[in-house]
Amino acid sequence: MINILVVEDDEKLNRIICSYLSKNDYSAKGCKDPVEAYDLLYSETFDLIISDIMMPKVNGFEFAKEIRKKDSAIPILFMTALDDLPSKKKGFSAGIDDYMVKPVDMDELVLRVGALLRRAHIKNENRLEIGDLVLVRDEMSAYVGGKEVPILPREFNVLYKLLSHPKKIFTRSELIDEYWGMTNDTGLRTVDVYITKLRKEFADCKSFEIVTVHGFGYKAVIK
Repeated sequence: MINILVVEDDEKLNRIICSYLSKNDYSAKGCKDPVEAYDLLYSETFDLIISDIMMPKVNGFEFAKEIRKKDSAIPILFMTALDDLPSKKKGFSAGIDDYMVKPVDMDELVLRVGALLRRAHIKNENRLEIGDLVLVRDEMSAYVGGKEVPILPREFNVLYKLLSHPKKIFTRSELIDEYWGMTNDTGLRTVDVYITKLRKEFADCKSFEIVTVHGFGYKAVIK
């Protein structure tokens, strides 16, 4: 089930949006302002955020900026009465993905939500972001703080697999057989070489750690 967070201080409109999204097979949860939203985002996982701009305590612009500091991928849709170009520019500069002006047609809202989720899914399938580390699969490239870290394709595949399943323990054969079928002793020892190189290449990246699980293999721990 796709989880959507609706941040809107108009309680009636909030209920209408959540109800309409639920009728279209989404799981929608509403809150009245960003302060409530922060608590929900801390304890639950959401796939998309719909937010007003003019709200008490914290406005939508500041809310979007804070979300983007913590999550660069989650789609954010502004839904607001502000119809001026400066507000739209400010919204997109804050990191939002789409902008709708009230009154909003609910069917159009559902269409835009679907489009945003599809784009996010395509992006996420090809891109893995862990803190300041970004792995781009179709490039087989790794970036830390926006700077590319030289990495070989086989090293990339091992790292991508580990980080795609944080805390899961992989044996050496699981890390290498999927890509190259190198399950002989030489191939399995090669995994240790890759792990050693990865630890050295990403020694300055504090977003994750590759941990040796003695007698089993390796796992990635997100910091």
